[in-house]
Amino acid sequence: MDRNQFLFLLGGLKWTLALSAIGFVVGSIAGLGVALARTSGHRALERGAAGYIALFQGTPLLMQLFVVYYGLALAGLKLDAWVSVSIGFTLHSGAFLGEIWRGAIEAVPKGQVEAAKALSLNYVSRMQDVVLPQAIRISLPATIGFLVQLIKGTSLAAIIGFTELMRAGTIVSNQNFKPLLVLGLVCALYFAICWPLSLVGAQLERRMAVAAR
Repeated sequence: MDRNQFLFLLGGLKWTLALSAIGFVVGSIAGLGVALARTSGHRALERGAAGYIALFQGTPLLMQLFVVYYGLALAGLKLDAWVSVSIGFTLHSGAFLGEIWRGAIEAVPKGQVEAAKALSLNYVSRMQDVVLPQAIRISLPATIGFLVQLIKGTSLAAIIGFTELMRAGTIVSNQNFKPLLVLGLVCALYFAICWPLSLVGAQLERRMAVAAR
């Protein structure tokens, strides 16, 4: 593998990280809205959020990317691959993070919520000052675990022509006819990103288990 091919792989890695960041950050905003809707006590909001979660958790991510890229094009809205995969991963992340955070919100002791109500705190104050800080701490291990899955899932973006790390590796291996070397390096790059995150998630989970005793 020559220098240019290695730099091409690093360019694919850059887009993998960028896509993961966009999907996670914007998906977090969507997920927070979904989690709040699921725990709002309003039947219409809860059902709408539950339907959204069921749709994106119950269908393959690959199909979701196809629908966003080709479906919107058939509807007359032609988007480039970068925008399409960003939308697809954002919608996917919003559903999964929304359900993770819904569980975390409901895991906050009811007594604290009732105490906040007794102090006449409104809904926004209760969520901002009492519930969400604790829910975020509870959800951290699962949230980090989902981020690891999201990073690995970006390899599916290659199917619609987006050149992330996996597609860059495929292109390079087709050029130099050294698939084991190239794809081995691709695996090593994924591992270098995901393994530290997995360790952090496992450590947080152990700390929470000790604190709960």
